[in-house]
Amino acid sequence: MKWAVISVTEKAVEKAMEVAKKIDCDIYTLPKYSVEGTIPFENGFKKGVGDIFSEYKTLLFIMASGIVVRTIAPLIKSKDIDPGILVMDEKGNFVTSLLSGHLGGANTACETIAQAVGAVPVISTASDVSGKTAVDTLAMAIKGKMDSLEKAKHVTSLIVGGEKVSLKLPDNVTISEDNSAGVIVLSNRKEVKVSQIIPQNIVVGVGCRRGTPKETIIEAVEKAMCEANLHMDSIRIFATVDLKGDEKGLLETVKHYGRELTVISRDKILPIEDNFEGSDFVKKSIGVKSVSAPCAFLASESKGKFITEKMRQAGVTVSIYEEEIRRDG
Repeated sequence: MKWAVISVTEKAVEKAMEVAKKIDCDIYTLPKYSVEGTIPFENGFKKGVGDIFSEYKTLLFIMASGIVVRTIAPLIKSKDIDPGILVMDEKGNFVTSLLSGHLGGANTACETIAQAVGAVPVISTASDVSGKTAVDTLAMAIKGKMDSLEKAKHVTSLIVGGEKVSLKLPDNVTISEDNSAGVIVLSNRKEVKVSQIIPQNIVVGVGCRRGTPKETIIEAVEKAMCEANLHMDSIRIFATVDLKGDEKGLLETVKHYGRELTVISRDKILPIEDNFEGSDFVKKSIGVKSVSAPCAFLASESKGKFITEKMRQAGVTVSIYEEEIRRDG
């Protein structure tokens, strides 16, 4: 994903152009310093930053950190949604990870740009300084979602403080006896901090009758997830067949959960349709025997297994496929 590089002086624009040779980015500046290849802030610096703040994963400011802090302060919401913010001096001597070091990826981006332009990376998060892994770093590595930022902060503080913190992993991450839904903690500590990371590794395949309202689809999806004892936040993506790609109720359901819909063509389903429970009636109607299960399987990005191959309710079929969890890096 592109970075936004923001500069407010002539020298900073020159440095931004150097950065653009190394990093895929859009360069923003004031109109008086705008040259070919840059985008001017026509409505002023503060308004311009506000307009693009949520449009990029990483924002690199080439200017004094004080200006950056005062400008972004009203825009900051939460570490799990704010972009990564970097600050570099005009000469490119130092680049600092200022905000959203872990979840926003600023620490990694800081290392990347420092290496690219020969700057010294400045990273101050305690876990990185001590060479230890924070909870939010682990969550980002497996593309998971934390159940509570506050709990994660407490557990990370234990890690940084040198306390022993156990890591419990289900069998689709590493070898274990079972993919447990509960944990027994054996400890003589009066208070034990616990933080849950919810991997987003569930693909939900959906088939439905034409005109099925979103309320009916949502009810079916939530029933299937509940019966499988799965957290709704674990859904990574929804999948359906090409004939249902424009189904209003389904599109509204996907939007309701803030996810994306992968549309699978019937040509891809045909070679594997016999691997799933099917219906001759469905075959006669749309050309393939089954929708939800093969769509969930084909939309997956890694090996895994079906938690629920098919659940039917009120004209809606739901299939739940659990992907193996892969750690990046």
